[in-house]
Order: sequence, then C-alpha cells, then structure tokens
Amino acid sequence: MTQTAPRPTLEAVAERAGVSRATVSRVVNGAHGVREALAERVRRAVEELGYVPNQAARSLVTRRHQAVAVVAAEPETRVFADPYFAQQLRGISKELTAHDNQLVLLLTEGREDHARVGRYLAGGHVDGALVFSLHLDDPLPALVRGAGLPTVFGGRPGWDEGLDDVVYVDSDNRGGARSAVRHLAGLGRTRVAHITGPLDQTSAADRLAGFRDVRPDTDPGLVARGDFTSGGGERAMRELLDRCPGLDAVFAANDLTAAGALRVLRERGLRVPDDVAVVGFDDMLPVAEESDPPLTTVRQDIEGMGRLMARLLLRGLDGEAPEAADGAPVPAASGVILPTTLVRRATA
Repeated sequence: MTQTAPRPTLEAVAERAGVSRATVSRVVNGAHGVREALAERVRRAVEELGYVPNQAARSLVTRRHQAVAVVAAEPETRVFADPYFAQQLRGISKELTAHDNQLVLLLTEGREDHARVGRYLAGGHVDGALVFSLHLDDPLPALVRGAGLPTVFGGRPGWDEGLDDVVYVDSDNRGGARSAVRHLAGLGRTRVAHITGPLDQTSAADRLAGFRDVRPDTDPGLVARGDFTSGGGERAMRELLDRCPGLDAVFAANDLTAAGALRVLRERGLRVPDDVAVVGFDDMLPVAEESDPPLTTVRQDIEGMGRLMARLLLRGLDGEAPEAADGAPVPAASGVILPTTLVRRATA
C-alpha cells in the first residue's frame, strides 16, 4: 500500500507563519480583522505547506458549503444533447468557479426525481439553487421554497403566487420574436408560419406572443406546435406544408427547430430562402452557422444568462443587493431581461 504524507494542519500553518491558530483560521475563512502583514504571512505559509482547508470544518465556521445546486427541469437525454444547456451550464460553471464554488447538477425526469431533488435541497448540502427550463405545472418552485434555499430562476416565472421575492434572469423573448417576424415582413413575405416551442414554458409562449404582436390575423393553420428539438421541427414543418403549401416564410422558436424545418424543406424540393425564408431563435453555435444554408436567427446571450444567474445568487448569499450586469439594482419579482439581436445570415 502506498504511504501518503500527512495533510498539513492549521497548527502547522500557524507555526510556519509565526501566528496563532485563531489568526490562521480567520484568514483561511475570509474573516476580517487581521492586519494585512499577518494575513500575507499566513497566505505564504498556506502556499508553502500546500494546506487545503477541511470543508466540513470550514462549513461549521462560515455556515457555507461553497456549493450551488443547478436544477434543470429536463431529462438527461435532453440536457446532454441540446447545446442550449451546454452554453448555459458553461456560463454558470465559469461564474461559480471564479468564486470558488462547486456546481452540483440535478436533473428531473419524473415525479420520483422531484422527490429526490427535494430531499437533497432540503438536506443542507448546498447554499442555494439555480433552477431553469421550468414547465407550468412543475413542482420544483414549491420544492425549492420548502427547502428554504436562496434561488435564482432562469426564465420568467410562469406561476402567479409567491412572486414577491423571486429573482430571475430571462431574454427578451417577445421582443426578439417581433424583430424576427418584422424582418420577414420587410423581405416581402406574406404567408409567414410559426413553429412554437413547448407552450408550457414561458419562453415559447412569449415567442408565440411576439409573433402574434406582428401578425395578429394569422391563419391558425400557419402555427404548428414544436418542442424545441430538431425532430419536433421536422414534424411541424411537414404539418405546415401539408396544410399550407403556399407559405413563404417560417419563424422557428429555436435553432434546433429551424434545423429540422430546413431538412424538410430540402426534402420537399423547396429552396431557402428563394421559396421559403427561415428565421430561428438562440444563435447557438455551431447549429446556426453550420446549417445549410447558414441560419438567420435571433441571438440571446445564453452563456451570459448563466453567468448572471450565478452572480445574482452569490451576491445574495453574501448579503449584497442583487445587481444586473450593468450594475443597476434588481427589483424583487421583476428580474433581469437581457436584450436580443437579429443576426442575418443566408436563410432570410
């Protein structure tokens, strides 16, 4: 058996730095009240000895676990296949890592998973939670409230009760959809269809509302239900072409949906954008740039949303008032809405 050297202790650091054990503890745990010269000696001793604080003991002092639960209300097959989630998780991870916090990923696929996640959140393992991709009947908000954890939501809340202290981050889904449909109208397209996302999610509902803001009298046959996947885009595109073969433009609720729609248009022998123009939503790379032809889409800063969610949570845990990316205070129950921009490529 390999023999391992004993881990350096607080006492060893104190002896190396020539200070008391209590002084080392205060420096290691980020407490105030230690003169900078002494604190520097402690930090140098920590580095020289390779001291690593015992997290369990540290938690007793700081009452913090340095861990944040990230809860995605989607099955693992969706989370690990959809680049949207990869970008959002990357933003969250970058912000948590920069503040020496660990990301604990929790996924939900069925009711039994909700119970498991609820028990974990209530078990005192994490300091707070970041929750996204909620559906309207999702029990997760109630579970998080029951656990008493500080929480930031990704996406506009879709429930009416208990919003007084809700903090959330979202994109301007409705405004982005309006810009997409206005762009298609500006190209002279008159038979504009829409493939929605799952309408039990506020992002999809808001994009449908933005479509209807610009085209309030659209034939209901020009709207087809999708699910934010490329397979859903294919099914909806076939349905639209069978119902309305004369359509000349499609606004898809996200880029994966648009990618599926493009495949069907190509199968049917329709040219993009000559016969049918297509606009997506997200600007997910490489999906948008590598589609054939490259996809005109509405860009939202997915990674930036993740970073901002984590930043708002960490500021709240530190007892600071939440601020948006521009430093403006975040009022309770109104959250932060990030802007969207239209990115013009070949499909429109």
